[in-house]
Amino acid sequence: MKYDYLIVGAGFAGCVLAERLATQLDKKILLIDRRPHIGGNAYDATNEHGIRIHHYGPHLFHTNDEGVFRYLSQFTAWHPYQHRVMAYVRGKLVPMPINRTTVNETLGMHFATDDEVQSFYEQERERIADIKNSEDVVVSKVGRRLYNLLYKGYTTKHWGVDPSHLASSVCARLPVRTNTDDRYFEDRFQMMPQHGYTSMFEKMISHPNISTEVSIDFKDIPSGTFDRLIFTGPIDEYFGCTHGKLPYRSLRFEFETHQKEFYQPVAQVNYPNDFDYTRITEFKHITGQAHKRTTIAKEFSLDSGDPFYPIPNVENALLYRKYTDEAEKLTSVYFVGRLATYRYYNMDQVTAQALKMFEEIAKGK
Repeated sequence: MKYDYLIVGAGFAGCVLAERLATQLDKKILLIDRRPHIGGNAYDATNEHGIRIHHYGPHLFHTNDEGVFRYLSQFTAWHPYQHRVMAYVRGKLVPMPINRTTVNETLGMHFATDDEVQSFYEQERERIADIKNSEDVVVSKVGRRLYNLLYKGYTTKHWGVDPSHLASSVCARLPVRTNTDDRYFEDRFQMMPQHGYTSMFEKMISHPNISTEVSIDFKDIPSGTFDRLIFTGPIDEYFGCTHGKLPYRSLRFEFETHQKEFYQPVAQVNYPNDFDYTRITEFKHITGQAHKRTTIAKEFSLDSGDPFYPIPNVENALLYRKYTDEAEKLTSVYFVGRLATYRYYNMDQVTAQALKMFEEIAKGK
């Protein structure tokens, strides 16, 4: 069969574009993934104990983009969920991002008002005129004591480099609060697909114009079977890494099921210290599932393996630019998604990027 589009990668970007092209432009789509499932890193399923888990770490939907929320709502009902994170520091669990409670618990303070905490930050913070990296971002806001306790170890473990060698954007994403708000995100829409991400994707790509194949590599698809290609995998891989391999951080997960209703008080506990793992996720907090047992995942950051996080620094940005120069020469290949554009995107941002690309394709048809 001849397809109008081959879409490589059945995660958010690939599934959104497959759905739009099939339903809005009546295009014939072959959607493939080299993993044995759809959903990309957002893939979830019930384990052998009947507990729904996220196989590639916690995926938490939050957005201020009403258009993205309305689009995805066509394929799922939602249950409200506001993510909370704690960090294990000095034998205590304290809220992250930093708020008044965090300051009081970690440093033995007794601040009662926002103004008191703000004055403390002003005393602690370092005046840095030119913010160049993630260390600068944090110490310029809260000072070195809180940076060393809550950011330095965690960030170094997660990224494999000291925060002073990471782009400022990495740590700039987290707010610093003076109140007792312990929510991780502040977005307008915070919720989870009621029956999981995989179910949402299945509905999204359930269309007679969409053929889906998993456990297959795009190099195994004969070029004559499609007219255009949408690539959501690593852009350097598409070009055979001719300019060098773009570096990523990878992850390994150790899943444990415990004979208790809950293992920890919140979905995520960070370990910014000497523990080998960076965090522990407990999925029942996220999914809202009722079960007498609970499954957790200990997360370990790695230098090699499946690509999870593009590493943002100047050197890698320059290398990525070499590949975008190559991509701009192509007339029938589109690159979209976190790996193809070498950027750390949240799920709503990837969805918005895919919807925008569809609009551009639709204009030219």
